[in-house]
Amino acid sequence: MPRIAVISVHTSPLAPAGGHKAGGMNVYVGELTRELGRRGNAVDIFTRRTGDEPTVVETENGVRVIHIDDGNADFSNPEEAYIFLPRFLRSMYCFLESDGASYDVIHSHYWLSGWVGNMLARRWNIPHVTMFHTLGEAKNRARISEHESARRISTERRITATADKIICASQDERNILVRHYNVSPARIRVIPCGVDLDSYHPIDKAEARKRLDLDGSPLVLYVGRIEPLKGIDILIRAAGLLDEEGIPFQLLIVGGDDKSSTERRNLEMLAKSLGIDDLVTFTGAVSHDVLPLYYSAADVCAIPSYYESFGLVAIEAMACGTPVVATRVGGLTSTVRDGETGYLIPWRCPEPFADKIETLLMNEDLRRRLGEAGRQAAEPYRWQNVADQVEGAYHDLLDLTQESYS
Repeated sequence: MPRIAVISVHTSPLAPAGGHKAGGMNVYVGELTRELGRRGNAVDIFTRRTGDEPTVVETENGVRVIHIDDGNADFSNPEEAYIFLPRFLRSMYCFLESDGASYDVIHSHYWLSGWVGNMLARRWNIPHVTMFHTLGEAKNRARISEHESARRISTERRITATADKIICASQDERNILVRHYNVSPARIRVIPCGVDLDSYHPIDKAEARKRLDLDGSPLVLYVGRIEPLKGIDILIRAAGLLDEEGIPFQLLIVGGDDKSSTERRNLEMLAKSLGIDDLVTFTGAVSHDVLPLYYSAADVCAIPSYYESFGLVAIEAMACGTPVVATRVGGLTSTVRDGETGYLIPWRCPEPFADKIETLLMNEDLRRRLGEAGRQAAEPYRWQNVADQVEGAYHDLLDLTQESYS
């Protein structure tokens, strides 16, 4: 079994999802490495120390999360973290000198980690697998007010030029890498994200609402970070249209932390201006073991994003038997089957969102049918299937490495 160095600089798999720097990527890193560890792989995850965390936290099956000091306990955006990457790298070398671990393959996540992964691969002369999760070029093209830096995009280009294998979660992301980063398709492997179907499964709606202290009102759910790219303002405006039509509902927005307080206040003011502030509730981030209750309690899960490289929330909702109404962008075009497990909205405006949400709220049979289809559609996304494919990518590279020395 290979020994794997996983680099996740700016977000830890131990952090609760929904925060400023903790979303689908830290879920992915945590779940994938857990499954790899179950199979006997030796996995070390290197991430930044942000507080008083122990240097080494051993999770189940021998996976280690190793907290590295980079001299910058907190940062407001990845650009700030970039400046401290050389210090992160030096601190990592110091740890490994005393620990004595060596590795067969590197797997980096996000462009900051990709920079570190490139340096390590060069020094250790081992294969480097990278996964970006989001791409600067794609974000800038998705929304006119997005301003991902030239530094980020140039760093992504260097990583794509040197990494041995690039894993991406959807065909849409693969196309972006080929078209806008000039990556050879031979170095790309499309492997979807996964979901723990033992945890994410349908729960009786009345029981879920009772445990969450929710009433019986029709419930529309949003789960994710609170930031402009997520399009939550579109959803709130759609909710305003539902209210004008006299459609009963509650809108629950799950996610966000202190770093997103400004955007949250803006959204709260928008809801108040539309006269629906009493119908919109912000819960903040919640733990993963509670999320299935929220999905099961909801009648509809809405994903109004301008850009999603995969759309993990859609799969989680579908696994819990809840239909999805999502923007027709990025990986969502692969995960949501329009008219079968939910609806894809081709326009980033509130009217079509309101129309499809109303259709689902007013038709219990339709909700049930789409929810049942969603649960079936989620089956291929089990983490065991994802880990099979990722392990395959590792072994392909290691076989090539061994051939080059034979």
